[in-house]
Amino acid sequence: MANIRCVKGMVGLVTGGASGLGRATVERLVQSGASAVILDLPSSDGQALASSLGERCAFAPADVTSEADVQSAVSLAREKFGKLDLAVNCAGIAVAVKTYNVKKDVPHNLEDFQRVINVNIAGTFNVIRLAAGAMGKNEPDADGHRGCIINTASVAAFDGQVGQAAYSASKGGIVGMTLPIARDLAPMGIRVITIAPGLFSTPLLAGLPEKVRSFLARQVPFPSRLGDPAEFAHLVTSLAENPMINGEVIRLDGAIRMQP
Repeated sequence: MANIRCVKGMVGLVTGGASGLGRATVERLVQSGASAVILDLPSSDGQALASSLGERCAFAPADVTSEADVQSAVSLAREKFGKLDLAVNCAGIAVAVKTYNVKKDVPHNLEDFQRVINVNIAGTFNVIRLAAGAMGKNEPDADGHRGCIINTASVAAFDGQVGQAAYSASKGGIVGMTLPIARDLAPMGIRVITIAPGLFSTPLLAGLPEKVRSFLARQVPFPSRLGDPAEFAHLVTSLAENPMINGEVIRLDGAIRMQP
C-alpha cells in the first residue's frame, strides 16, 4: 500500500506567510489540521494573522536573508509545535527595469539587481538549508520520509518579459537548484519541489489598475482569469501529501506562455 501522507498534524514554516500566496498557504494548513509558523518581516501583518488563526499558528518576525532570523523561526517551530515537517518558501521581491534605458542613457541599477537575487535565491536557500537540519531530526516514516520543502519560482523563470531580467534570473535560480538540492537531501528523506505560478491575484498585482488586471487575465488560455492564492495553497498541501513527487518544477498557470 502506498504511503500517502496527511497534512493534518504536520508542522509547516511559511516564508512570506503574512500576505498573498504565503498567507493562503498558512490559512489552508491551519484549516487542514496542521500547525504553521509565519515567517515574515516585522512590519508585516504576521502577528495579527497568527492571532486570528489561533493556537496552531505562530509568528516569527524575520528577514529570509538573515541566518539568525531564520534559525530562530525554525527553532520556534520545534519549541512550540515539537517538530518541522514542511517548509514553504513564498517570500520574494521584484523590480521592473530594463537592462539599459536608451532614452535616459542609464543602465539597470546593479544594487537593485543584487537585492532581488539576494532575497529570492539566497533567501530561499537560507531557509532550505536551515529547515533541512530541523527536518533531519524527525523520526522517518515507513518510506524513510522526514520532510518536504516547497519553493516558489514563477513562469518568469521560463518566459521572462521586458524589464524582468532580475526577477527572471532569481526565479530561474530557484528552478535550477531544485533538482540538486533534492538529490542532496534525498539520503535524509527530505523532498524538494518548486511551484512556478503564472498570474495570481496577489498584493503584487492588486496594485495595478483594473484595466491592466483584466487585460492580464485575458492572456490566460483557461481558465481565463487570475489565479486564486487558494489554488496555490491547494497544490502545496497536495504536494506535501504525495511522497512520489520530488525534484520537480510544476507550472501552475492556466497554460499561459508570457508574451515579451
